[in-house]
Order: sequence, then C-alpha cells, then structure tokens
Amino acid sequence: MTKPSLPELLHAAVTAVGGTERPGQVAMAQAVAEAIDDGSHLLVQAGTGTGKSLGYLVPALAHGERVIVATATLALQRQLVERDLPRTVEALHPLLRRRPEFAMLKGRSNYLCLHRLHEGVPQDEEDGLFDQFEAAAPTSKLGQDLLRLRDWSQETESGDRDDLTPGVSDRAWAQVSVSSRECLGASKCAYGAECFAETARERAKLAEVVVTNHALLAIDAIEGAPVLPQHEVLIVDEAHELVSRVTGVATGELTPGQVNRAVRRAAKLVNEKAADQLQTAAEGFERLMELALPGRLEEIPEDLAYALMALRDACRTVISAIGATRDKSVQDEDAVRKQALASVESVHDVAERITNGSEWDVVWYERHEPRGGAAYRYSGASLRVAPMSVSGLLREKLFADRSVVLTSATLKLGGDFNGVGASLGLAPEGTEGDEAPKWKGVDVGSPFDYPKQGILYVAKHLSRPARDGERADMLDELTELIQAAGGRTLGLFSSMRAAQLAAEELRTRVPEFPILLQGEETLGELIKNFAADPRTCLFGTLSLWQGVDVPGPSCQLVVMDKIPFPRPDDPLMSARQKAVEEAGGNGFMAVAATHAALLMAQGAGRLVRASGDRGVVAVLDQRLATARYGGYLKASLPDFWYTTDRNQVRKSLAAIDAAAKAQGG
Repeated sequence: MTKPSLPELLHAAVTAVGGTERPGQVAMAQAVAEAIDDGSHLLVQAGTGTGKSLGYLVPALAHGERVIVATATLALQRQLVERDLPRTVEALHPLLRRRPEFAMLKGRSNYLCLHRLHEGVPQDEEDGLFDQFEAAAPTSKLGQDLLRLRDWSQETESGDRDDLTPGVSDRAWAQVSVSSRECLGASKCAYGAECFAETARERAKLAEVVVTNHALLAIDAIEGAPVLPQHEVLIVDEAHELVSRVTGVATGELTPGQVNRAVRRAAKLVNEKAADQLQTAAEGFERLMELALPGRLEEIPEDLAYALMALRDACRTVISAIGATRDKSVQDEDAVRKQALASVESVHDVAERITNGSEWDVVWYERHEPRGGAAYRYSGASLRVAPMSVSGLLREKLFADRSVVLTSATLKLGGDFNGVGASLGLAPEGTEGDEAPKWKGVDVGSPFDYPKQGILYVAKHLSRPARDGERADMLDELTELIQAAGGRTLGLFSSMRAAQLAAEELRTRVPEFPILLQGEETLGELIKNFAADPRTCLFGTLSLWQGVDVPGPSCQLVVMDKIPFPRPDDPLMSARQKAVEEAGGNGFMAVAATHAALLMAQGAGRLVRASGDRGVVAVLDQRLATARYGGYLKASLPDFWYTTDRNQVRKSLAAIDAAAKAQGG
C-alpha cells in the first residue's frame, strides 16, 4: 500500500469535521510538514477561519512522532480533544493504518486530590487536618460547592476541574486540590494508585499527541524537572500569548499574607527557636511593606534588603528543621508537613531571588485596594520579581532538540515576523549562525475578503487622548457610532476605568441600547447575552480584546477608545523598554508599539468571524492616522478598507444595520 499524500490526508480530515478545505489551510499543512521533516522551526500566521488546527494536526499525525500541542485557552484545548482530534484520528485511521492515541495534560492543581478529599485539609492554626465538609455550613455557598465536589468525585473519570459543570469557587477547589509542591507523591500517598493527576500523566506518556497549556509548557522549560513526556515536535497554538504566559510563570511574588501563612503552617512542626526566627522576620517584612511606595526598585533599599535576607535565612532554618523533627501527634503528619514545607520554600525562593539581585530581573512593589478587615490590612501589598526578558530562556529551552511550530492569527506585526521572533529569542529571519535557530515565517492569509467585509475608521478629528483624562469628544463620537450601528457594538477600552465611565455615560445617552459591562457578570454570561440581542453593546478591557467570538449581526462595530500602549508606569514594560534603548535599539517600537500592535490586531480580529460578516473597526485615537508609528500599527491589522471620513462611516454603519434588520438580525 502506497503512503497516502498530505493532500489526501487533509481532505479526509476536513471532510470528517464537516469543514471546507481552504487554500491557506493546504499551504499551512505543507509548511508544517516541511518544518517537521527537516527539523526546523516555523512561525505561521493563519487568519480566522483558516482551519489552522487541522493545518497542523494532520501533518503532525502523518509524521508519526510524539507531538505536544500547547494552547493558551481552555476553549481551544476542549475543541482539540473533544472535536478535532477524535474526528481526525478516525478519518486518518484507514489511510495511516494506525489509530494514534491522544491525551490532555494539565498542572497538578487542576485535578481533584483524593487524599485531600478523604483525609481533610491541613489547617493553619492547629495541628493536623480538619474535615472541610463538616467545617463548612451545608447551607453556605462553600458548603454546597464541597458537597457537589464530593458527589462528583464518585462519578468523574478525569478529576479535571474543567469537566465539572457548573464550576465551583476557587476557595472550594483549593480545599480538594494540591500544588505539585504540596503533593505527597504517588509512592507515599494512600491514594496514589487512584490519583487523577498521576493517571493523566501516565496516559500522556502513552499518547502520540498530548494537548497541554502554555503554563505547563513554561514550567517544563523553566524548572528543569520535566513534566511533559519526551517529544520530537512542539506545536504552540495561540502563540501570540506565549511570551506573557511564560513571563507569568517566571514571576515571583511575596506578600505579607503569604509569609504569615508560611509562619502559621510551620510553627507547630519545628522547634521554638526556628519558629520565632521566622515569626520575627515576617513581622519585619510586613512593617516595611506597609511603608513602601509603589513602583520599580532599581536598587533594593537597604532596610528591605536586610528584611529579605532575614526572611530568606529564617526560611532556610525552618526548612532544615521541618526535615529533622517528627511529631506523631499531628494527624496525617506527612500531608501537613508537605504543605508547610511548600509554603516556606515558596517564600524562601522569592526572597533569595530578590536578594541575589540579578541584572536580568525586574523588582517592583505594588499596592492594591485592601480587602477585608484588620486581619487583611496589607493584603493588597506585594513585592514582585520578573525576568527582564524571557527571549533567552525560550531560545535555549524551547528551540533545542525538537522542531517547533508556532501559529496564531496575529504573529506578523508591522509587515514581518521579526518582532514576534525577537520576543521568542529568534534572530531576524534568514540570519545564519550556530547560535541562531533556523526558522521561517509564513503568512497563509485568511479566507475572508477583508477589504470588502470591513472598514478601518480612524477618528482623525478627535483631540489627542491624554492619560486618564476625560474625553468628551470621544464619548460624543462613540454615541453617534452606536446610534448609526443600531447597537451591535463591542467596545474595547484601554483601562477598566475608561470602560466604566463610557458605560455610565452611554447608558444615559442611548438607553434604547443595553450596555453590558465587563465585571458585572461572568465573561461567559456577558458574551452569551451580547450575542443574543443585536441591539446590545458590550464594553470591557483586556480579556475582551482577545476572548470574544461572536459572528453575525450582534457584532458589527468594534470600537477601540485609544491605542493600547502599556502604561508609562508599568514597571516591567518600562524596564524592558529602557534595556532596549541602553543596548542602542528603539525601545518604544520594540516594546510599547509591539505590545499595542498585537492587542490591536487581536481586537480588530473580533469583527469578521465568518464569511458573511460585515462591519467597522473604529479607532477613536487620531495618532493612528497622524503619528509616525501609525503605519506600523496599521500594517499589523487585517487589510480592511481604510478611511477617516466620519460621514461615510456613519452611512456605511446605517446600511449594514438596515441589511441586518432586513434579514431578521
């Protein structure tokens, strides 16, 4: 039997999922197959509607080596495991003459812990464990969630939190889950043979395709202890999110609440001297956190440095003491000890990292609004440390010894892939050298006719936006646009405050059009209600720029209040920008403009989600039309028809609204 060709395999898979083969999908599959075959790396931009999951799954399955697929969102993980992979595997089975296994793998805290469920939860104030089911009032929300979890534990096969619908609160889930540091380990746990997390890991070891998330991929790369099975091919979907997810995993945080929790958990497990040393260090740290001023700490103040060293040393003493003492009077001592050790080690590691003072780290202090009463006076204060850049880490850990494919609808910024490539640790495309991983970028386009389906409108006549200032003319413009569109508006704002102000104002000005505001309901409910009623508008910030998929007449106007540059006082972004400038580069373009371009490309992508969609992306910021960097930002957006003519846009919106109403939308 001759080996089936890639076009044959792709055709079979597309037919199986009920899709339509598209030229971009065929081009993508061919590029992915070539990269896997020659062991090189590929950045592939595939517009919405291309069918990119089959564009990489088919060549990966045809190759026959183990593949890791990492995504940023739960929605895509579910789509892959519940829809695309089962159908594709069945469709390819007769042609490949094998049926590849696939599995999903997440971090340990995503799985129900049977030890916690049956033996109880280590408590902070007293020895031993307590029964969380007895402690929580059965009529309370927590009690109800815990009872649901206990019932669910009897029927679930996966123990995966995301398979529990409806979900439960984070507080409830924390009672029945553990982090990797808190886990006793399968060999020491009475429930090791039944462990959901261990079962998922064993299933992943046997699978040809393992679907995971960016965070677990980052942990696998950063921490040195492999959590993913050995693999020959890595595919990163939603790759525009990778750098921020890796940065998040590599960021450490210290709060007074976290330190005090470590003190309480360790107090009964160590000798009095070690416990007192940690208590004293914690009190010193808390006093300084009360006094500190928000912002970046380019040098650690002397008093804070001493407090952190005292905390580090006290933690080190406690870690040794926990290992040296045993107390059989403590119920389930191993579990209590493991949780205490995890808390103290976490504090130690961050304190040590900050005191070591790497030039590649950025340290800053944040203060948030306090939550709760006197016991939580400083709960909003935190000391954070993050890598200046993760590009070196990614170059070293991601691109070694395997072929890597990164794909997204938004990887080509300003007309090329080099900006995103640089953030991943890649030299400019075409660069040769031993230290430069070989890669290429491919844009397979989109099945949509953007110039005919969408308009990019820049409100050039508006005044230049000032930071956090009231923008009366912007609100006037927004009002007129919503009226012309008949509602149907997704408002993407640069801050939550701006979204709230606009919602309050527009609810008064256009009461005939319901205004939904992020934060007033769950994101899922908001999007569901927005899609259900075309007259409705939805306003919000960051997660809406990337998380809304509403094809049809409910979303025919996407408004951006201003170019979403990072705030000038953002410690990490400003540090990265300064570092680029000190190295002789253009910090603004490399950091701020790239950040804005990526968000704008994602935001503009909310407009056209299907071949019949029509509408306008309105940017209420004159700088897109007047500033020197405007061309770079526009080149990062879909190729919509461009105008600054406000009257033409109103006429177009009115016509689109009328056409939608005529079709019952």
